[in-house]
Amino acid sequence: MGQEKQCRVDFGAESSRGKALLETAEVLFRGAFRLKIPFRTILALHAADGKLTIRFPEGSAVFHLGDAAEKWAARIKNPPSRLDKLGVKAGMKVRLIGRQDEDFRRELSSRGAVVTRSTAELVFLTAAIKTDLDALAQLATERVWVIYPKGIQAVRESDVRAAGLAAGLVDVKVCGFSATHTALKFTPRTAKEPAKKGR
Repeated sequence: MGQEKQCRVDFGAESSRGKALLETAEVLFRGAFRLKIPFRTILALHAADGKLTIRFPEGSAVFHLGDAAEKWAARIKNPPSRLDKLGVKAGMKVRLIGRQDEDFRRELSSRGAVVTRSTAELVFLTAAIKTDLDALAQLATERVWVIYPKGIQAVRESDVRAAGLAAGLVDVKVCGFSATHTALKFTPRTAKEPAKKGR
């Protein structure tokens, strides 16, 4: 998940207080006006004196972030990789269920992760259709990322969440897996699992 901060933003002749959000691939602002700045569109970036200035095709926006300005600039310049977001570390044992794209397999290999068919530290389950989610029933003691298509009625987020909860798992994190897929992480339900707010 991203970071958020209440701040003032100057954009052209406009200025507004609101909520700035630093997501994994874009900066958002919600106030009297709204901004959505994908990292890939940023033309210039500068942080100084508590201000983060971002120049992009629509103009320049100045985020008055205080102490967070330089941290946000560093995060934008060096965004976490897909494997960083998924928590995959070198030497980690991972299990793949379903069809995984070759780019993901290459990334796992480059990171030094060990793909196994036995007990793993992380399981990646790709669900192209709802019945693929039935595999979660056998994974109630595992940490599982369910990868499913974005905006496709065949498998919706509500279907994924319901299948995980029915299997005795609890959802703890969501992240963009690719331009076409989302990943939702589940962990085993335990007595120590904190109650989640807003659900």
